[in-house]
Amino acid sequence: MASSKEFLQFVLEQLSALGDVSVRPMMGEYVLYCHDRVVGGIYDDRLLLKPTASALALMPDAERDIPYDGAKEMLVADADNAELTCRVVEAIASDLPAPKPKKGKKSR
Repeated sequence: MASSKEFLQFVLEQLSALGDVSVRPMMGEYVLYCHDRVVGGIYDDRLLLKPTASALALMPDAERDIPYDGAKEMLVADADNAELTCRVVEAIASDLPAPKPKKGKKSR
């Protein structure tokens, strides 16, 4: 089941305080970015986040699930709790390495 655009908009509104949050569609679902780092995604109208050390510290009792067959386990976030969700997403982005710079095209 693909995620609804309504749920996507709800999650983006909840995370709007962070400023630098974006999504990319992927096979009917959405990959969630914060500060250009993949922090999780929206799968089957659920917000799933990477289980980094900081995320686990902030949400020790969070339910875990996989977004699709063969994927790694992720934390199921309560998107209704905007304050906690923003703190967790920001913490996950801080835990992850900076994205590698993209290589430019070589001139001939």
